[in-house]
Order: sequence, then C-alpha cells, then structure tokens
Amino acid sequence: MLKNGERLDDLHRDGLKIIQNPKGFCFGMDVVLLSAFAKVHKGQRALDLCCGNGIVPILLSAKSKGEHFTGLEIQERVADMAKRSVALNGLDGRVSIICGDLRDGGGLPLAGFDVVTCNPPYMAANDGKISPDPALAIARHELECNLDDIAKAAFRLLVPRGTFYMVHRPGRLADIFIAFNKRGLAPKLLRFVHSKAGSAPNLVLIMATKGGGAQLKVDAPLIIYGDDNQYTEEVRGMYYG
Repeated sequence: MLKNGERLDDLHRDGLKIIQNPKGFCFGMDVVLLSAFAKVHKGQRALDLCCGNGIVPILLSAKSKGEHFTGLEIQERVADMAKRSVALNGLDGRVSIICGDLRDGGGLPLAGFDVVTCNPPYMAANDGKISPDPALAIARHELECNLDDIAKAAFRLLVPRGTFYMVHRPGRLADIFIAFNKRGLAPKLLRFVHSKAGSAPNLVLIMATKGGGAQLKVDAPLIIYGDDNQYTEEVRGMYYG
C-alpha cells in the first residue's frame, strides 16, 4: 500500500488514516478547518477541488451524512496516493478520486454537486520564490489554476443555489471577491482565523452560493491557541471530534 518514502498518519477520527509523503506537500491545519467549516447534509454530493492526498473528502465522509464525496486532483502521483488512502480506509463506495484538470471540468458532470470545497494554492504565480519541487510548486503557487479558474469551475459544477467553501489568506480577499463576482458566486459568510486572541488573522474561511443576493455575514473569529498555548476547545473538537 505504501510506496517509497511515504508514511501512514492517523487522523484521530473513526480510525481513519492518510498516506502522505513528507518530501511532498503534507496537509496542514487549513484543511482541518475547511472540513469543519463545510456543511454537507444527508443525501448531498460533495466535490473537493485541488484535493491533494484526499484529506478533505475523507474527513467529510466521517463528519457528515453526505451521499458521496469526490476529490479532483491534477497531479497523477498525488491522486494515486489519495486513491490508495481511500482504499485503505474502506471508503471506495463513498469516496472517489479523479485525476483531472478543473479548468476543463475534469470530466465531471455539470451542476452535479450540492457542495464544492477547495483549499487552493495561496500564492499568485508571480508572488515569491517558487519551489523547485513541481508538486510543492503546484500546491503553493497558482501555476495550474488561479482564483478565476476555481470560481469558474465551482459555478459550473454546483447545482443552482449550491454552496462553495474555501480557505485562503486574508490578503487575497480582494482577488477572491473579484473572481467570485465575475463567475456568479455570492459570498455569504466569512470567518477569520487567528493564531491567538488579539493577533492578526492568518486564514479566512469563506462560504459562497451559486447565485443569490449580496448580503454577507462575518462570523465570530476562530482562535487556534489559548493563553496556555494549547488548542482551544473548539479546535480540539475539529481535530478529535
């Protein structure tokens, strides 16, 4: 099941495990927060764009009563790792991993999903130093897709009034709103993530709908660490249920 250099990590939820390669891009707290922020209701079908090693579909399958979860990943080697994690956890009937390009729809059905999630590359293609490792470069920089590509794909793949959830950096909010407005996604909820109370936010969780009005709600901030430098009770619940 494991290939050269890979390791098996415990997700601390329902006995689930994930295959990762420490030399590549391993999942971080942002995807845990995204999977807790996203709401998938009973009978719904969910899609994760830029799914990487499949962490979000696997976590959502444990946290919700959705009917089916799909991950779309452009890198063949990373998609293969995700497929093996799905098989390892016995989730073949509930989670599917597709290797494809979101820019052409990845062969997925138009308006085929009630919920779409995404933890995209945070950095624009011309922003900062690009990693010499292709997998890391694609994960961190907008080399294979940008915000406009993601917003366009989410709109095409969502059912009418479907819901899109994304985690990103606060500094990209202007770009995000421009892309969403251009592609017909209406931002409905923001939640800023702070390392500690009183610190500046370093992440933002965004919920948007396909169509809908312009009213936007900003939720209470999410604080990661308490005064004791340990996870807050809310974050512990996200990790350990």
